[in-house]
Amino acid sequence: MNFIAMDFETASAKRYSAVSLGLAVVRDNKLVDEFYTLIKPDSFFDKRNTRIHGITEADVRNAPIFPEVWEQIQQFYTPNQLVIAHNAPFDNGVLRETLTHYDIDLPHYLSLDTVRTSRKLYPELPNHKLNTVAAALGIDLKHHHNALNDTVAAAEILVRQATDFGVEPLKQLVKVI
Repeated sequence: MNFIAMDFETASAKRYSAVSLGLAVVRDNKLVDEFYTLIKPDSFFDKRNTRIHGITEADVRNAPIFPEVWEQIQQFYTPNQLVIAHNAPFDNGVLRETLTHYDIDLPHYLSLDTVRTSRKLYPELPNHKLNTVAAALGIDLKHHHNALNDTVAAAEILVRQATDFGVEPLKQLVKVI
């Protein structure tokens, strides 16, 4: 499989408040590249979110704003590109709301949610949170809620699912964004 995995962390409940982004590029079921950046949001920080991911206003003081990040990553969001995430509705929503907030045209791409694939392929798990699925598959999730670590874990989950179950059951769950 060839795909891009993504994960955002946010400063608050506002979907346009991205504070970090991790991307993983997978070609022929192999992780070939990674990208991570902090992002200076145009939003306030909620202590609840900071407790989850540990990113503070001081951490992003000199970070790029999202339009600068978008210049570096927009080539990954094309109509024939598969972009996956664990809880893709959240990450797709962060991307959409952040682009809209900055008045940037929305891209079209293919999306697959590894929460959905995990529910379908591993119904016996007690839940389908990233850390639960990763642990069940023996995938090392070094630091949960670090955008790059979460991205790499989601990529490894999908590669494992494609290897164990084939691509066909996964294709049924791809959505066009």
